[in-house]
Amino acid sequence: MGKRLTLYIVIAMFVGIATGYALNVSYPAGDKRLADIADLLKLLPEVFLHLIKMIIAPLILATLVTGIASMGDSTALGRIGGRALAWFITASLISISLGLVLVNLFQPGVGLNITSATPVGDLATADFTIRHFVLEVFPTSALDAMAKNNVLQVLVFSVFAGVGLSAMGEEGAPLVRGAEALATLMLTITDYVMRFAPFAVFGALSSVIATRGVGIIVTYGVFAGEFYIALMLLWVILMGFAAVFLGGKRVLLLARYIREPLLLAFSTASSESALPKLFEQLDRFGVPRRISGFVLPLGYSFNLDGSMIYTSFATLFIAQAYNIQLSAGQQIAMLLTLMVTSKGIAGVPRASLVVIAATLTQFGLPVEGVALLLGVDTFLDMGRAATNVVGNAVATSVITKWEGMLQPPMDPDASEALPPHDTPEHGRRGLNLDPEA
Repeated sequence: MGKRLTLYIVIAMFVGIATGYALNVSYPAGDKRLADIADLLKLLPEVFLHLIKMIIAPLILATLVTGIASMGDSTALGRIGGRALAWFITASLISISLGLVLVNLFQPGVGLNITSATPVGDLATADFTIRHFVLEVFPTSALDAMAKNNVLQVLVFSVFAGVGLSAMGEEGAPLVRGAEALATLMLTITDYVMRFAPFAVFGALSSVIATRGVGIIVTYGVFAGEFYIALMLLWVILMGFAAVFLGGKRVLLLARYIREPLLLAFSTASSESALPKLFEQLDRFGVPRRISGFVLPLGYSFNLDGSMIYTSFATLFIAQAYNIQLSAGQQIAMLLTLMVTSKGIAGVPRASLVVIAATLTQFGLPVEGVALLLGVDTFLDMGRAATNVVGNAVATSVITKWEGMLQPPMDPDASEALPPHDTPEHGRRGLNLDPEA
């Protein structure tokens, strides 16, 4: 479905551009009939956005509860988990901060001058205060937070629930399995919702181009190019940090070992699709499965560097497109929010749109601005999926070295079978730290 969906989105993009151009030249500027047609076309992306918002709270709840509850409570697991989370938090701050800095430097959305029918919320226009932010984090009711799609409050509840289930042990196992099933269900629903994406792309592009002309396409190209520059800079930073821990030669080897999962993630626009191959290549690189079997699944919930830099870059792009000025304090508040909300991103295509929509809602920014991203999101998703693979490969290798457990590498091109206890599927969900596991 992934490749076909990408093809359908590309087709919808070109059809939407052609339709929008035909409408733009067929009606004079300011014609009410053109406005009515454009408004009707906007219905398609609006329906899509409603469906996306429907997924937000349960997806984040299930993903985080499952990830935290599965961490276990052994000493070794706690130490490795603590080091992993420390790395993830550092990488998150770097990724999101880099996105904010570069989007302010490049300013790809300036000049679009898009107007919104939705009023901007208080948080986006009022002065940021620590008191306001802190009180917004903690829920008074989990159900109320879910109903209002208040992502930060859902996250706080999810952390308490995950830690509590981990402490309960076997008594909490049925609820953990229920959370895993809910996560699977929400990803399945996400797959269904994404099948409507080509129609949303068609409606979004044709509506925008019908009213604003084809000149907006140049802005899309500039936006995509500047985002890939940001990704390349992030790769350099991540590999630079890895070189400090692993050494220059070993980093070059790591880049060689992960080339196949990286290309797989890029071509499918899904970092999840590369996970089995990434396990295998890290085995060959010298990472014991008892480390990768814990750190990689944790990283796929907490350490999606490409997705995180995209959320900050795209959110500020939308604010710029709608001529909404955000102060430095408000951008720092957004950074902190994205720092937390990005931990619920699943490693599947276009999942970042869910977090972007949630952040826009949280800050009172026009959520319909997500429609501006749909036309190029597929191409951007390819880059950020590959970046997610790089980030998690670096994190797992560094933590293994940190633990003093990095082994000599095998030939990355060798075809011999791995030992039975190191098959790529072993340990994907389990967290057994027994050296013989």
